[in-house]
Amino acid sequence: VQLQGSGPGLVKSSQTLSLTCSVFGESITTNYVSWSWIRQSPVKGLEYMGAVQWTGATYYNPSLKNRASISWDTSKNQFTLQLTSVTPEDSAVYFCARERAAFTSWDQGTQVTVSS
Repeated sequence: VQLQGSGPGLVKSSQTLSLTCSVFGESITTNYVSWSWIRQSPVKGLEYMGAVQWTGATYYNPSLKNRASISWDTSKNQFTLQLTSVTPEDSAVYFCARERAAFTSWDQGTQVTVSS
């Protein structure tokens, strides 16, 4: 399974960040598999943001205070992260990952910088 994340590298404060992860080699509706977003920054370290499960149900890290939204497009085998009202603290490398008991596949990461 291979994952490929894409999205803008630079976002202005207060805007909405949108990232897409394309999945190759497995359907995102495969039973018992979740598709996750994780970010890493020097300030906050590694932070789990949320996921969409094989059923389409979503889960979010409460620390994001309802700013995150994860959706999927099964026809394109993609899932998307939207993060609203971004600030410079949201600057990080954003990863998408496959999860089944553990994170088994990751993309290369997308560096996102939020300008003030």
